[in-house]
Amino acid sequence: MYEHLETAENRENLKRVVVDPVSRVEGHGKVTLLLDADNKVRQARLHIVEFRGFERFIQGRPYWELPVLVQRLCGICPVSHHLAAAKAIDQLVGVDPENLPVSADKLRRLLHFGQVLQSHALHFFHLSSPDLLFGFESDISKRSIIAVLGAYPELGVQGVKLRKYGQEVIRMVSGKRIHGTGAIPGGMNKSLTKAERDTLLEDIDQMIEWSAASVALIKKVHCSNLPYYDDFATIRSNYLGLIKPDGALELYHGGIRAKNENGETIIDHVDYCKYNDYIHEEVRSWTYMKFPYLLSMGKEDGWYRVGPLARVNNCDFINTPLAEAARVEFKVHGGEAMVHSTLAFHWARLIELLHCAESIKELLRDPDIMGHDLVAQGEKRYEGVGVIEAPRGTLFHHYQIDENDIVTKANLIVSTTSNNMGMNESVRQVAAEYLSGRELTEPLLNNLEVAIRAYDPCLSCATHAMGKMPLQLELIDGEGKLIDKLVKHSSGQIERPSHG
Repeated sequence: MYEHLETAENRENLKRVVVDPVSRVEGHGKVTLLLDADNKVRQARLHIVEFRGFERFIQGRPYWELPVLVQRLCGICPVSHHLAAAKAIDQLVGVDPENLPVSADKLRRLLHFGQVLQSHALHFFHLSSPDLLFGFESDISKRSIIAVLGAYPELGVQGVKLRKYGQEVIRMVSGKRIHGTGAIPGGMNKSLTKAERDTLLEDIDQMIEWSAASVALIKKVHCSNLPYYDDFATIRSNYLGLIKPDGALELYHGGIRAKNENGETIIDHVDYCKYNDYIHEEVRSWTYMKFPYLLSMGKEDGWYRVGPLARVNNCDFINTPLAEAARVEFKVHGGEAMVHSTLAFHWARLIELLHCAESIKELLRDPDIMGHDLVAQGEKRYEGVGVIEAPRGTLFHHYQIDENDIVTKANLIVSTTSNNMGMNESVRQVAAEYLSGRELTEPLLNNLEVAIRAYDPCLSCATHAMGKMPLQLELIDGEGKLIDKLVKHSSGQIERPSHG
């Protein structure tokens, strides 16, 4: 595909374009382009410029602190890290997933569905809908949730309330909307009260209705912009994620399945504790983010994508009726075994939003979530692996401890890391197919960001001060002379400073 654009030859003779930082994503990153004299793209890279470091500074901490500590990686998906760590430390206390008390398992699933619901609502309505509703090259003043609320007030309010509902699920299960403390070694620290359950039941039908409407909306938007939406930033890839034993979509616990671009199974329902036998990571000098790949296929061909598109592609069915009907329509649109459209991440994401709403309703009707058998015990082990499907894709937590219960080693493969190659390839596709030769403008900048935003990346798995940083785009010739420059201020104002 576009691998040839990763590293250009004769770089000293090329002009450099820098997009720094990428906006409307979690974390900090930048895009660099190298252009020849005819403004043809010769190199395109997405750089991650922050160093996470969690694997190092949790060493020396007692293992029971991990579910609380690792949440601080992110303010958007803390529950995912909380539960992945909890699943790992379950093993450290000798409790396998099948031995977790029923009530604890269902409470964790409820917590996770609330997390995925609020995260998907945040990404679509707050971060991506401005691009999709107003156009990728619309006026910058329209590219915000404020503009969506102004032009589509009903839709904007639905997005805000969907996220609020998901956060309320999180609060009632774990104590707080952000960085709660629900999961503990071997189970959960509290169940839902009847009053809490009843409160959540009051609004769930409305949430399902709005989720279904959002699926209908994204289908309409996507299909109204064909073939452009099918082609923009689109690449063919392998896909990886967790799956139930019967092939159903799974977000909390399952085996690893990977399929190639033609829908052929590479691995199926592999025990995630053995992930190191199947997945390796490559380091490259120009970014802090690694490049995972399937060992059996090698570095060149083994990279894969994760997240909503991968999960909907990989599963055989979804075990809630409305989401399953939406999945069938989605696959029919793709017209082949796997849907490869990068912008279809949004469509798949909203199918999962609907699935989460339906699943929350099922669990709220289950009396087990009010049960009090919440903690199991076993014999101590010295190594634990926890894997979960975070909103952005498969999340791996792997810990080793010593005889004093102190963490000696940790490895995390976050969802966005697995999408690293995919995002780079999508950026290269947009740069090569849509931006080469065009005049340097702010809308051009946004085209690059739209490609990245489709993946809903958490670039450092950490929060950032969105909107507080100025954005600069510079075009420099081979001799280092500034040819052109754009500055987007924190107010949203676009300026082309004099550089003569």
